[in-house]
Amino acid sequence: MKQLLDKILSSPQLLEGVAWKRIKYKAGEKIIEKGELGSTLFLIEEGDVRVLGGADVEKNVQISPGLCDLSKGAIFGDICLYGVHRRTASVMAINDVCILEIRSDMLSIYLDDHPIEGYLFLKGLFEIMANRVETANERIEKLLAWGIKAHDIDKYL
Repeated sequence: MKQLLDKILSSPQLLEGVAWKRIKYKAGEKIIEKGELGSTLFLIEEGDVRVLGGADVEKNVQISPGLCDLSKGAIFGDICLYGVHRRTASVMAINDVCILEIRSDMLSIYLDDHPIEGYLFLKGLFEIMANRVETANERIEKLLAWGIKAHDIDKYL
C-alpha cells in the first residue's frame, strides 16, 4: 500500500504543500484527538504511533487504552477518506515520527480520475480495514467472555 500511495502522491495533481504535507511529531505528542472532526488521512513515513481508545469507567474517570501500534508505511485516519467525520480514536507518537497528512478531498478526486490506481488503493484500504475489524471482533469476544465469567452472568444464559 505504501508503494502505491507514494506513486499516487508523486503525481503533479497532488502537490506537496497543497494536497499533502509532511509533519514531524516528537515522542508523546498527540497527532489526532478522538471526537474531533477530520478531513485528512495519514501515512507514517518514519517512526511509530499508538492508537488510543477512550472510555468512561465511572464518573470523572476516563481511561485511554492502547488499541494498537502502527509503524512505517501504515495508514490511519482513513475513516475520513470520503468526507468530514469524527475521529474514532486518538493517535500519539511513540517516538519521533514523520507523518504525511493527505487531504482526502484531493485524494478522492485523484482516485476518481485514475480508476486503476483508485481501485488498487481502495482494495488495499479494504484489506486493512477488514483486518482491523477482525482484530476488533476478536477483542470484543474475549472481553465479553471475560465479563460473563467475572460477573457470573453465564448462569443466566
